[in-house]
Amino acid sequence: MAIQQLQQQDSDISECIDLCSEAAQACEMCADACAEEGEEMARCLRLCRDVADLASLHARFMSRESEFHAELAGICADACEACRDECEQHDMDHCQTCAEVLEPCIESCRSMAA
Repeated sequence: MAIQQLQQQDSDISECIDLCSEAAQACEMCADACAEEGEEMARCLRLCRDVADLASLHARFMSRESEFHAELAGICADACEACRDECEQHDMDHCQTCAEVLEPCIESCRSMAA
């Protein structure tokens, strides 16, 4: 039983690392596209950049089994939620794609924070 729990934990961490990496990439792409859109996209751009940095950092913390990764997971989930909510307000494809990519990352980070 204990081995199965460890394997599940390793699987959950591996999945969260992948989801954070994907979120970081989607947010970088969205931020870059938002920069071309003008001043009205400034908040979206900033949130996307915050998430890209936080998600990348969280993935690195999990990879090295940092004792602080659970705390960072909650912060990452909060930032992802704010970014998702902002992106959902915009009709551009890059924003809609970003919002979709963030959803599973939010859930996974919340699980890591628990």
